[in-house]
Amino acid sequence: MENRYRYNDRDISWLSFNHRVLLEADDDELPLYERINFISIYSSNLEEFYKVRVAGHKAVASGGKSEDMTVEQAHALIHQIAERVNAQLEDRIRIYEQKILPALRANHIIFYQSRNELGELHREYIRRFFKEEVFPFLQPVKVDKQRVRMFLRDRRLYLAVRAVRKDSGEKEYFILKMPYSKVPRFVQLPKIGENYYLMFLEDIIKFNLHEIFIGYDIDCSYCCKISRDADIYVDDVPSEDVVEAVKDKVKKRKIGGICRFVYDRNMPDDFLDFLIYAFDINREELVPGDKHLNLEDLSALPNPNPHLLSATKPKPLELPGMEKKNFMFHRISQRDLLLHYPYHSFEHFIHFMYEAVHDASTREIMITQYRVAEHSEVINSLISAAKNGKKVTVFVELKARFDEENNLETAEQMRKAGINIIYSIPGLKVHAKVALVLRYNKAGEQMRSYAYVSTGNFNEQTAKIYSDTALYTCNPTIVEDMHTLFRVLQKEEPEPHFKRLLIAKFNLLPELKKMIHHEISLARAGKKGRIVLKMNALQDTVMIDELYKASEAGVDIDLIVRGICCLVPGESFSKNIRVTRIVDSFLEHSRVWYFGNDGNPKLFIGSPDWMRRNLYRRIEAVTPILNKSLKKELIDMLKIQLAASRKACWVDHKMENLFKRKKGQKEVRAQYDFYDYLVRKLHLKTDAPMK
Repeated sequence: MENRYRYNDRDISWLSFNHRVLLEADDDELPLYERINFISIYSSNLEEFYKVRVAGHKAVASGGKSEDMTVEQAHALIHQIAERVNAQLEDRIRIYEQKILPALRANHIIFYQSRNELGELHREYIRRFFKEEVFPFLQPVKVDKQRVRMFLRDRRLYLAVRAVRKDSGEKEYFILKMPYSKVPRFVQLPKIGENYYLMFLEDIIKFNLHEIFIGYDIDCSYCCKISRDADIYVDDVPSEDVVEAVKDKVKKRKIGGICRFVYDRNMPDDFLDFLIYAFDINREELVPGDKHLNLEDLSALPNPNPHLLSATKPKPLELPGMEKKNFMFHRISQRDLLLHYPYHSFEHFIHFMYEAVHDASTREIMITQYRVAEHSEVINSLISAAKNGKKVTVFVELKARFDEENNLETAEQMRKAGINIIYSIPGLKVHAKVALVLRYNKAGEQMRSYAYVSTGNFNEQTAKIYSDTALYTCNPTIVEDMHTLFRVLQKEEPEPHFKRLLIAKFNLLPELKKMIHHEISLARAGKKGRIVLKMNALQDTVMIDELYKASEAGVDIDLIVRGICCLVPGESFSKNIRVTRIVDSFLEHSRVWYFGNDGNPKLFIGSPDWMRRNLYRRIEAVTPILNKSLKKELIDMLKIQLAASRKACWVDHKMENLFKRKKGQKEVRAQYDFYDYLVRKLHLKTDAPMK
C-alpha cells in the first residue's frame, strides 16, 4: 500500500539550514565581524557537504551501490542540489558585496576588490610586497593537454592563468598554487588618514602576474579549487584491524575522487573547457563561484580598526564555591546537577575529572572519546589518573569523521600511559557522551559513584561555542546502567538490561514509541497530549511516521530542529506539528525531549538525533531527568526557545525559513534570555539539599 505521508529530502533540508546560517550575515543588527564569520561558517559547511554527501551521491550516479536511491535518482538529486547552491550563491554575493563591504567601508576598512581602486601609494607597496614576500614561493606549472595531468590538491586555492607568448602569439595555460602556508590570505596595506586597507593575496598576485610571466602578455586569470571525496568507510573492519584501516583511509582521503570543481563564474567558456579537459573533470562536478573562493578563510579576516568592537558573548557561569576541594563530588552527592554549556563553564567537568583523579576511593574511571580538543585537559586528567594507580578505560571512536587523526594520536598517547583503550566496534559508531567514576572502600565494597551523561563531546574548545546540556548524578540505578553500558562496549555483556538509561540498539526505540503512543492515547481520551522535541536533525521515517500519527490523533507537537528536518509540517497529517529553527551566536546542539504524560512530564537529554544512523547504527545514551527542579529548568528552557522571536524562524512545508520576528512584538532572543535565566537562578540558588 502506498504511503500517504510525505518527507523532505535530507540533503535539500540541510541546504535550507545552511541558507539560514548565511542569512545571519544579512542581519544589520549583529556586530560586523560576527556577520562575516557566518559567511565563513556557511562556506565551511558547504565544503564538508560536498566532500561527504555529494561525493556519495556521485558515487551512486557513477554506478555505485546504494540502498536508498537509483542511479537516475542520484543524478536528479545532484541536479537539484546544484540549483539550490547556485541560488544561494546569488544571496551570498548580494550580502557580501552590497552589505558587508559597504559596512566595512563605513567603519574605515577598505577591502580592495580590483586594481582600479588602488592609489599610487598602495600600488607601489603591493609591487614591493609581492617581490619580497610572495614571489619566492610561487611555482607556476604549465598545463598541457598532451602531458601528464597535474594533481590538484583538496581545498587548495589555485590561480589559473591564460597568457599569450609575445614571440608567437600562442595561448598557454598555467596553474599557480596560492602560498597560504607562507603568506597570509589577507594582506594589510598602509593606513591612509583614518582608513585601513585590506587585500586578498590572490588579487596581489594577479596585479603582478607580468613579473612572473616574462615574455608573455597576460590574457586573464581566475581562481579555482577542487573538493575531494572525504568519506571514510571502515565499518566492516574487525576491531583488531581498525587502527591500521583508519590510518590507511585517512592517507587516501587526500587523493579522493573529485566531487566538486569550483571556479570563478566570470571565467570564459573556452577557458573552462580547457581546464575540464586538462584535469579530467566531469561537468556534473562544476560549481560556479564568485571571484573570491574559499571564503571559510574569512574567519581569520583581520580587524585593523581598534574602534570596531567584536561581538561580546555571555561569560560562562561558575557555580559558587567551585574553588573548594571536592566541590563537584560534594555538590552532586546532594542532588543531581544539570549544566548547560557554554552558559556554564566546561571547567566544571575538568574539576570533576581532577577530583576523580585525586580521590582516594576512586578505583576506576570509564569514558567515551568521540571528538576531543587538541592538547585536551580531559585527556591529561585521564593520564594523571592512570599514573595515580586508577584503572582507566577509554572507548575511542576512530570513525569520528575528520577527527580520526586526532583520535588516533590521543589514543596512542593514553595507551602509552597505561590506559585501557577500546577501539571502534565493527558496523557501529559509539556516539554516546558518557563518563563513569567508580569508587570503593578498603573492603572492596562499592561506595557512592558518579555518572555523567551529556549531549556534547568532551571537548573544551567546542564547549565554548556549542550549546549542550549535561547531567551529573550519583543515582545508583543510573550508575549501574552506565556500568552495564561500558561492559557492553568491552564485549562483556551480550544481553544487557537497562533500568533507567535509554540506549540505542537496545531499549531506546521501544521506549520512545511507547511514550509517543501514550500521548496518543491521552489525546484520544480527550486529555492533552503534548510532545516537545529539541534536536539537531530529524530524518528517520519510522519515527516521523509516529509523530504524524500522533498529530492526526490530536497530540500537540513542537519540534526545535536546528538542521535536517525530513518531517513536513503544515500538511493534513501534520497540522498539529510546528517546526522551529534557531541560529544564533552558539550552535544549538543539545537534545532535549519532553513528553507531557498527563501533567507528570517526562524529560530526557542525550546524544542521539532522530537520524537512521543514530537510532540503528550507533551506540547512543539518553538519560531521564528525575529531579523536579531540574525538570522545571529544562521545561523553562524549552519555553524560552519556543517563545523566541529574534533569531528564530518557522520551517514551512517548502523548507523555507520564515522569521518569527515582527515589528512591535516583544523580542525574545532564546540563547541570551536563557543565559539571563540561569544567572537569576544562580543568584537565588543555595547549596541546601532538595526536600
